[in-house]
Amino acid sequence: MNHTVVVVEGMSDKVALETLAQRHAVDLDREGVTVVAIGGAQAIGSFVERHGPPGDGPRLSGLCDVGEERHFRRALERAGLGPSSTRDELERLGFFVCVADLEDELIRALGTRTVEDVVEAQGELSSFRTFQRQPAQRTRPLDAQLRRFLGTHSGRKRRYARELVDALDLDRAPRPLTGVLAYATGR
Repeated sequence: MNHTVVVVEGMSDKVALETLAQRHAVDLDREGVTVVAIGGAQAIGSFVERHGPPGDGPRLSGLCDVGEERHFRRALERAGLGPSSTRDELERLGFFVCVADLEDELIRALGTRTVEDVVEAQGELSSFRTFQRQPAQRTRPLDAQLRRFLGTHSGRKRRYARELVDALDLDRAPRPLTGVLAYATGR
């Protein structure tokens, strides 16, 4: 069995991908897939260098935010994994891009009302309402407020990654998540 390593920027990405796999009844261990959070996109170059070009190590795939796409492109090209000047080329290499980030993808897939329901189920709706009243947040659209709220406390993105993916209608799961899962498992 070929081993595939899915490289993601942070723990919330790892949790979201593993949760989506569970929701699809995919056993990543049995499929030979390991999801590795590298602690930020700037670490992708050294990670790819350590694991070598194709044939020398595990098959690589990954998930990144649009703002970090350039780091992934540069690292893949330097490692000789192939051209990645377009999004299609990146995807053929197994690397998928979230626009703008994973939280944005999940909020768009679920809709703001459902995300607010998840926040309420987590007992944080009153905290979110207080956050919305802050001067810097008052004029922002609801989706932008939710996205910012998810990143305001340590560990919140990771916790909500699981909760938001659990709330998804699987037919509406964000394309970058479903794409990297399909690539990694060969489905």
